[in-house]
Amino acid sequence: MGFKTTILSFLIVLPFCLFLLSSCENDIAVVNTITAESEKNLPIISDKNVQTLYSDSARVRAKLTAAVLNQYAGKKAYRELPKGMEIVFYDEKGNEQTKLTADYGIGFDNGNGVEHMEAKRNVVVINQKGDTLHTEHLIWNAVTQKIYTNEFVKINTKDEIIWGDGLTANQDFSEYTIKNVKGEVMGVKEEEKK
Repeated sequence: MGFKTTILSFLIVLPFCLFLLSSCENDIAVVNTITAESEKNLPIISDKNVQTLYSDSARVRAKLTAAVLNQYAGKKAYRELPKGMEIVFYDEKGNEQTKLTADYGIGFDNGNGVEHMEAKRNVVVINQKGDTLHTEHLIWNAVTQKIYTNEFVKINTKDEIIWGDGLTANQDFSEYTIKNVKGEVMGVKEEEKK
């Protein structure tokens, strides 16, 4: 009786094992597709506590500080700053000209350097005069050397507060035009701005 039970058990288990083995497949094309899909979202470089200097003609023009910098490759390479950033721009003499902070940043590369950069969430820009821009999204175009947004903006100057929907400015934020001005408060004291 033991021998018959063993043969019967073997005959029942054998087809099940054959089924399992036949369903296992190592198709290299499938494996490569799965691997390629998962790698699309992974950075080729990831770094923490980054400080990068940008120079032109042996002069430092900007300093970028970020908690995390992720660099991605592909047809449209880009750098992402998911934990926020601070960029300080300098004039020809090395004096601080403009400072930008944001909770998120992303820069797109055209193969010859950054083509344009976007700052998002709690974007603050302060120029040399002390004018302060607040918005949620700001784009810098490296070719035109302009910054712009179509989002709500608020600008605090020494004498007034201005609100609007959209802005165009030169990259050092020394000259700007507010689109669709919504309000303006003149003669505001410094204590009232805060």
